[in-house]
Amino acid sequence: MKRKMMFWSLILLLLVPGQFAFADEEKSLEQVAEQVIEPRYLSILKQWNEVGQGNAQDFERVVTPADFLSIDENSLLSSGESKEYGDQVYAWRNKDTVTIEVDVEEEGLYELGFDYYPLGEGIVPIEGSIKVNGEYPYFESRRITFPKDWKSATNDFEQDRFGDEIIPEQLPIEQWHFIKAEDSSHLQARPLKYQLKEGKNTITLENIRGEMLLGNIYVSGVGTIPTYEEYRENHAGDLTETNSITIEAEHPLKKNSSFIRPVNRQDASVVPYERDKRLLNAIGGESWETSGQTASWEMEVEEAGYYQISLKVLQEKQSGFPVFRTVMINGEVPFEEVESYSFQQEKNWVNETLSNEDGEPYYFYLEKGKNTLTLKGDASPVNRTLFEMDEVMKGIEQLSLSIKRLTGNNQDRSRGWRITEYMPEIEGDLTSWADKLEGESEYLLELSDGKESVEIVSLNIAVERLRELAADPDKIPARLTQLSEGSSSVAQLLGNATLDLKKQPLIMDRIYIHGDEKLPKPELGFFAKTKESVLKFFHSFQSNTLATEKVDDDVVDVWVNRPRQYVELMQNMVDQNFTPQTGIKVRFSIMPSEQKLILANAANSQPDLALGISSWLPYELAIRGAAYDLREFDDFDETLAHFSPGAFLPMIIDDEVYGLPETQDFFVQFYRKDILGALDVPVPDTWEDVVDVLPELQRFGLNYYTPIAGAVAFKPFQSTSPFIYQHQGDIYKENGMGTTIDSDETVRGIQLMTDLNTIYSTPLQVPNFYNHFRYSTLPIGVSNFQTYVELTAAAPEISGWWDISLHPGVENEDGEVERWATGSGQAGMIFNGSKNKDEAWQVLKWWMSTETQTDFATTLQIMYGPSYMWNTANLDAFKQLPWPEEHKEVILAQWEHLREVPKTPYTYMVEREISNVWNRVVFDGENTRSAVDDAVVTIDREMRRKMEEFGYMKNGKIVKTYPIPTIEQVESWVEENEE
Repeated sequence: MKRKMMFWSLILLLLVPGQFAFADEEKSLEQVAEQVIEPRYLSILKQWNEVGQGNAQDFERVVTPADFLSIDENSLLSSGESKEYGDQVYAWRNKDTVTIEVDVEEEGLYELGFDYYPLGEGIVPIEGSIKVNGEYPYFESRRITFPKDWKSATNDFEQDRFGDEIIPEQLPIEQWHFIKAEDSSHLQARPLKYQLKEGKNTITLENIRGEMLLGNIYVSGVGTIPTYEEYRENHAGDLTETNSITIEAEHPLKKNSSFIRPVNRQDASVVPYERDKRLLNAIGGESWETSGQTASWEMEVEEAGYYQISLKVLQEKQSGFPVFRTVMINGEVPFEEVESYSFQQEKNWVNETLSNEDGEPYYFYLEKGKNTLTLKGDASPVNRTLFEMDEVMKGIEQLSLSIKRLTGNNQDRSRGWRITEYMPEIEGDLTSWADKLEGESEYLLELSDGKESVEIVSLNIAVERLRELAADPDKIPARLTQLSEGSSSVAQLLGNATLDLKKQPLIMDRIYIHGDEKLPKPELGFFAKTKESVLKFFHSFQSNTLATEKVDDDVVDVWVNRPRQYVELMQNMVDQNFTPQTGIKVRFSIMPSEQKLILANAANSQPDLALGISSWLPYELAIRGAAYDLREFDDFDETLAHFSPGAFLPMIIDDEVYGLPETQDFFVQFYRKDILGALDVPVPDTWEDVVDVLPELQRFGLNYYTPIAGAVAFKPFQSTSPFIYQHQGDIYKENGMGTTIDSDETVRGIQLMTDLNTIYSTPLQVPNFYNHFRYSTLPIGVSNFQTYVELTAAAPEISGWWDISLHPGVENEDGEVERWATGSGQAGMIFNGSKNKDEAWQVLKWWMSTETQTDFATTLQIMYGPSYMWNTANLDAFKQLPWPEEHKEVILAQWEHLREVPKTPYTYMVEREISNVWNRVVFDGENTRSAVDDAVVTIDREMRRKMEEFGYMKNGKIVKTYPIPTIEQVESWVEENEE
């Protein structure tokens, strides 16, 4: 209570002119908020340069595991257990800490290196953090990654049933690695520098995630890279005259991401190529677009000497901006000029001979025998621009919050404001941001050889908009959509440009190691292209191997509502495992749209089985007689035990079940450990706890996110029903003939749902929680699987510094916290018109079995990357997924509180009216009970109409009841089967 009073007192002081200077108060809050996390590395680097902090040179200290301090002695392994390291090693496990002490003769900047051996077969990266003398020197030191290398099981690509080549299994390479501590986002071209004081220093390495053997730790001076001129002086000789060597790029020796994969380019200019088959004939694209990803190829030459290196590449980045690669020979960058080599966008394939700005080829010295060429995705040239855009976006966010505090979020265009009286620095801030962005636009134009790209255009528009706002700052409260909130606002333009600049996609077909001889043309000639285009046109009328089409009667026809890579993998798995074991033939096809299922059923051309469909669709088809009751199968109740009972509720009519959950969403609480820890704010367990911490968060310009803010005008059940169920309320009457949203329990839930916005000032609308969470303005909130994937795959800079916990709930009379939340994902169903129902059930059971789901999820993530997480609904399979164990435990615990909203013929009206209640209470100030009573009248009117349509009522009287399914009902089926 005391905290709340302090908060509202502060707000009153801020809003009353003449009492305190608004700008000064706001600035002090911003300064305190900035202390929550450390400055970025680039800021610290600038400070070091300004004070003339020098790099240490010619220094190296080697600290062996035997000299580690504060360690678990049981984790110190002998040389016999060291995986051939030849000395003692340390088994560094989750949450383990290793400290070393190093004595340096002079203060300066140093680099840290590590020998390590990754353990475990998982693809979750090994992560740690580094403290120097008890503190993180900058934010990037909170996350240091230790990658493992991968290789293909074979370079001879197997073919599927259609003759298309299959991406081979990816295997981790078990060997010792050496790495210098690097920025986990790989936006720095060189290793991170650490400032050590003269004398003794302590360096602490703390495990965040994963396991590995840790060998020596190296503290060394800052390394240097020679210029091309110096490089040539170090190796005598001229360009070799031996024959050229051609390497097919789709067969790398190794890579540090399992999902850098070979791809098919159905282009006759690519080698190899077949018109009627999908050959894996190139590498890269979207799988090789992240900074820091490396791929290596082996080059074997007959004699030592200088060689040219040419890459047959296609750079088709949609924004038009160049991409960059770091070139390494035998693990080292040979000279500065290829540390960030640019590839400009081209419409066609080109032979890019690595050359200087004048087009003169570089000569690379190769030793006789085997050498390695490594190319690393490199976004470091745009790092300075990303940093400045980030700073501007933070400033815009802070300015918007300040304006909303001042105006009460009133955007009435007819009302005038004198913003400059409260914030006299606003015009200078806007102009300063415009100047910074204009400078970065000019810099990007230099990088792109004068060609304008989408990113440059976005910056120029942002500059123009900021200058317009600076010209009349008093109108900004009515023009926030141009500054921070609209789809074309400055903040959104910068956010999109940030994402685009980081991407470094490049497709490569071949590598040539050669002398002065002429290389093969990268593209076919005009006449050859024309001929091939004509032949491909006629070939296109032939069967598309994964298109929906009629199949033989003895083949189970399965339509899948997923992208091609998913369906290809499913077909390969069924051909290799299911069909040989059962003799049942199966054909998977890509479903163009869920709507096609309804049309196909009407035309009696429906498949036997549909997968990947929305969880509401089996019900809609079932109530119209198109879906088959899965409880007709004798072993269905046995299958139920693998799933959350609450997930079946939308697919039940009476005692009949018309779908099987395939994937499952989850709503959990995401929070920034670093920010909450710095503010000493506890992680809320109940909604009461959330209300208690809101004043402390809001005091620093922060807030709490709820799914209500993520929805637009319409608030779906995913965002509203948890409040109702957690207050022990309900939505329907037991007989299904009406709603109970006017019960005391349900009204209490709706009241809290609206109070969070009207009284406690949580955000009304947040277009993208992921961005706000990443940039610290919303450091805590409730969100779903999509946010989890985004944070895991696209926010490496905060990896290890965010976590999840159970959904906030409401404590009941017994002291237990009710945490009910939805979690509908995708489902599978069998059609009533199928002639292969038993076989389709066998396929569905196999597909959703623990073994199949585990194999599919693991393979998908290894082959396609962290963004291809598979949230299987099979609870036993989910326990085995390659996700962090601590996160799986939270999600499984939350799924014990999974409760979907059952379906009725009038569900859509209930969902809409609950949403309308929220809108009327929050925006119109209407009384909650009055708004609910009005909604009940509307719902009951529509209920009677729909129940008469489906034969449950006649002339306003109940003909037969519509029992609402419950979790207890599903659990009873499982218990009956166990008995």
